[in-house]
Amino acid sequence: MKPVIFGLAGERVSEAERALFRACDPAGYILFGRNIRDRAQVRALTDELREIAGRDDLFIMIDQEGGRVARMRAPEWPDYPPAAAFDALYELAPSSAIEAARCNARALGAMLAEVGITADAAPVLDVRQEGASDIVGDRSFGSEPMRVAALGRATLDGLRAGGAVGIVKHMPGHGRALVDSHHALPTVTASSWDLERDMAPFRALNGAPAGMTAHIVYTAWDAERPASLSPRVIGEIIRGAIGFDGLLMSDDLDMKALSGAADELAAGVIAAGCDLALNCWGRMAEMTAIAARLPDMSERGRERLARAMETIADGPDADWPIERSLATRDALLAQRA
Repeated sequence: MKPVIFGLAGERVSEAERALFRACDPAGYILFGRNIRDRAQVRALTDELREIAGRDDLFIMIDQEGGRVARMRAPEWPDYPPAAAFDALYELAPSSAIEAARCNARALGAMLAEVGITADAAPVLDVRQEGASDIVGDRSFGSEPMRVAALGRATLDGLRAGGAVGIVKHMPGHGRALVDSHHALPTVTASSWDLERDMAPFRALNGAPAGMTAHIVYTAWDAERPASLSPRVIGEIIRGAIGFDGLLMSDDLDMKALSGAADELAAGVIAAGCDLALNCWGRMAEMTAIAARLPDMSERGRERLARAMETIADGPDADWPIERSLATRDALLAQRA
């Protein structure tokens, strides 16, 4: 098994992709809008990926936060609110906001499980900072770390009950970035003391099954390398100070925050301490180079992957169908009016 998550080019696995995936056995896959048409098509695609891998507990992930980050959209699937909606309710009724976030995530997890998707790149645990890039914005549960942690925990619990592994992001915190890491490399110059605030939600939820790193330079810890490529940030901060021992993946290697060939970057994030490199775009030449460059997945990484998948081994909570979860969420969110 190779320590990489690959994307696919289209709505079906091509013959070239099938041959590569059988040969290198990537640890998992990520789906995007280009891979999604309707329920039957997505279920057929995920079933095909499981058949290629030869394992039912395959890590198949998607970015389905709600709000502006959603790959599965109406009218085939319901729209989900952004994290800021639960932050707004928390101002009025904290316990209602927590239950609304849990119900929302339970429905979302069940929606993913229904079509064979087993992991969601959510919740966002980045603490929103005034004046920062809007790349986080309403994707955040707010500007107060413990509120972010409380709503993030409810989201993790809901996703698990729905049948999907939650992936906390972006470790050790993206909220201070002044530029969007999709387009440029952010540099955060805050002191290690100030960064304690950013780390707090991740530390509170350090038992999460999976996490994603940030492509950000934190000068207090490593002025030369972004977190995803920094052995110090991953070893001393994410694994050490935060205490996270779950499955750790990089953010997408194709983001403009990073420079270099895809295979070099994939090798770099693995060498820095990530369990998995995330390569999203389904480009055959890049995937072939990455597969040739990477070593086999470490035993520790395999254990973390297995542990993450075990959290959803029982499948969705049959007592909470999607419709009931959504109705409960909507009734609670209506308190904002």
